Amino acid sequence: MFRGKAIIIVGPRQVGKTTLLRALQTTGEHKIVNWNCDEPDVRQKLTNPTSTQLRSETGSADLILIDEAQRVQNIGLTLKLLIDNFPEKQIVVTGSSALDLSNSINEPLTGRKYEYVLYPLSAEELIAHFGAQDEKRLLERRLLYGCYPDVINNPGEEREILTNIAGSYLYKDIFAFQDVRKPEIIEQLLQALALQIGSEVSFNELGGMLGLNSLTVQRYMDLLEKSYVIFHLRSFSRNVRSELKKSRKVYFYDNGVRNALIGDFKPLNLRQDTGALWENYIISERIKHNAYHQFYGKSYFWRTQQQQEIDYIEDVDGVLHAYEFKWNPERKVRLTDTFAKNYPDHTFSVIHPDNYRDFIGA
Repeated sequence: MFRGKAIIIVGPRQVGKTTLLRALQTTGEHKIVNWNCDEPDVRQKLTNPTSTQLRSETGSADLILIDEAQRVQNIGLTLKLLIDNFPEKQIVVTGSSALDLSNSINEPLTGRKYEYVLYPLSAEELIAHFGAQDEKRLLERRLLYGCYPDVINNPGEEREILTNIAGSYLYKDIFAFQDVRKPEIIEQLLQALALQIGSEVSFNELGGMLGLNSLTVQRYMDLLEKSYVIFHLRSFSRNVRSELKKSRKVYFYDNGVRNALIGDFKPLNLRQDTGALWENYIISERIKHNAYHQFYGKSYFWRTQQQQEIDYIEDVDGVLHAYEFKWNPERKVRLTDTFAKNYPDHTFSVIHPDNYRDFIGA
């Protein structure tokens, strides 16, 4: 705060960005201007204003809060004027998706912003709030229902809340800002991806299932990533001829959204996909942890044509940290010789419910 740059907070809908702005308003430390861009008159005020108009609108306020900024056309230029003309004021901006917001601000705000992603609640946050013992008892619920704030705050109403979140509400910015001619295809694509978590995905295969060409599938998946519904890992490849070099695995930022898309909230002991749910949960938690703690390594998975594989790899300063994820702590796992011999500068760990807290920073 107050370092001469705007703070941009993006992320999926319903994770608490507006709540965060409200919390900033209650400190009593600042004179505040609060603009909610859901309001038509606010959007009009912030569309192509002059610096003189902005000076009149902000007055003596030293903290300017702008919510749902992606709704304002050319918001990047407006923010640039605010930052350049009023460097003594702190500007905090939220947007419900990266689509229009990031595309509008990246060029004008080069060197003028700190950008952060706010995700669904992290296990690290939940353990800090509820305690490690309670969170361990609730771990199965997290795998089934995820970590959206409304889900955490309203036990017993998880299915209804997730059904609403996982509907088009979660990714409606795609329809607002992009040319998607068949909106129902987005939901069908998400359902197909939900059934493939932890497995490699093929644009061609998905296109065949949905009646789309592979380029359209790729475009839709890119839009879903920019809306913070899904994310992907690329395959790691450096030395071994048989390594898969262009593969990707897709995961959901939230297990509850994934399960809502396929309409399956059965207990873990009745499921065939418990291992995949654990892998999706723990990788998404690691993504949150790395984002919140300024981790600068690269994340991958590894697989060869002979089906040797490693669930997750982080490349940090040339050292490869390899991880396998197992729901059953008794499951014995050893690192494949091919990987160990070709990448001697490595570490290897198996992450399970008895030891996952260190992995996710809790």
